[in-house]
Amino acid sequence: MKKSDIPYVWTDKKRTFLGLPLSFTRYFLTETKIITRKGFFNIDEDEIEIYKIDDKKMSFSFGQRICGCGTITIYSRDYDTPTKEIKSIKNARQVLDMIDQYLNAERDKYGIRGRDLINCNNHDDDNNY
Repeated sequence: MKKSDIPYVWTDKKRTFLGLPLSFTRYFLTETKIITRKGFFNIDEDEIEIYKIDDKKMSFSFGQRICGCGTITIYSRDYDTPTKEIKSIKNARQVLDMIDQYLNAERDKYGIRGRDLINCNNHDDDNNY
């Protein structure tokens, strides 16, 4: 599959000093996944299915606020990556809104709601070992 065949909704690079995209870390958002690609010669790619996201957090350091950037931290039920940081991106609030939009669409598609995300396997009070 060619790179142009993937329908990206949003893409950006990790920003460095003064908000310049001088990094080999790139973030992609599709309707179903969040993908992080790092590296130049050796490329590592990690992805999280959007419906596995449990919680999100947005933070703005002083330097990021000056440059108009922000960091989104995602907490998920993904085995390999329970926490993912989308660091120093432009328009972080709009990106978080897009993630929310596709998260709700995926949860509606699979019929998942908040009560389904609670870990129901923890029955320590019921077990009398």
